[in-house]
Amino acid sequence: MKKRGIGYGCMMYAIGFGFGRPDNSAVSVEVGEDGTVTVLSGCADMGQGSTEMIALIVAEELGILPEDVQVLTADTATTPDAGPSTASRQTYVTGHAAKKAAADVKESLIDSAAELLGVDPQGITFRKRQVYYNGEKTHLSMAEVAAYCRRSGRKAIGWGWHNITTPDVDPETNQGEAYAAYTFAAHVAEVEVDTETGEVTVLRVVAANDVGKSINPLAVEGQMEGGVAMGLGQALIEEVILDRGRPLTPTLAEYLIPTAKDVPHEVVSLIVEEEDPTGPFGAKGVGEPANIPTAPAIINAIANAVGVRITELPATPEKVRQLLREKGN
Repeated sequence: MKKRGIGYGCMMYAIGFGFGRPDNSAVSVEVGEDGTVTVLSGCADMGQGSTEMIALIVAEELGILPEDVQVLTADTATTPDAGPSTASRQTYVTGHAAKKAAADVKESLIDSAAELLGVDPQGITFRKRQVYYNGEKTHLSMAEVAAYCRRSGRKAIGWGWHNITTPDVDPETNQGEAYAAYTFAAHVAEVEVDTETGEVTVLRVVAANDVGKSINPLAVEGQMEGGVAMGLGQALIEEVILDRGRPLTPTLAEYLIPTAKDVPHEVVSLIVEEEDPTGPFGAKGVGEPANIPTAPAIINAIANAVGVRITELPATPEKVRQLLREKGN
């Protein structure tokens, strides 16, 4: 017999290192004579999309297009330190540093544009590679302004450094602002449990994640879908087996991870945007928060379906069947 159940998993996640541990990032932005931009950042992109995030933030701040921005990352010989790509911190801290660096060099571009037009710098803005004055489009392009900026000897390189190091909590009360920002998520899973074999099939997952402001919605959706797949692996498949301290699952031939066939056909990603006033353009991180609630949701769905509570992951068919036997099914 196969039974279905629905389960919920919720989480709160703190962005960055917290508890007084140093947490900062630096970025440099250089504008070329043709209006294109080169960004240097030590941020390591492991597939999470941080390189594109930096390009999008710099492009937005400078009023150019993302394709005008080249981001060079993770070269210890040339790029400033951005700290590790962990704790879901890079969008929050390196994004801020990138925004500051772009704003720094933008001052030179504004002064250059104002001088070329013979107008007050306060009325200058940039949008889609064009120069605007008091909201009206002018004949000047960003490329013309950038070339004049460099020829006139103005600064063409901007520098940004952002620090999110927080104070440690009070040693007596354990209270305080331990982290710079927090993010939240709620996932719902629907499962089908075979009561004869103990096999669990995840039919559907709905994931809602608070990301502050989504800098790149497509990448955020990808992070959420990947997080669901990882959470499914933690809940049902992935297991480190030891024999007197010796691992019996040393490779991916023994340590199983989800494949495309294991992931449910329906994964609904709901991006919740509640802008954080302390984040770059209101953004927060989404890397690890996308993963955390899925496994609890699946385990709760199993309990809802067949009335047994898994207390040790993963919920293998053997464990589920044993619990069903003990329950008398």
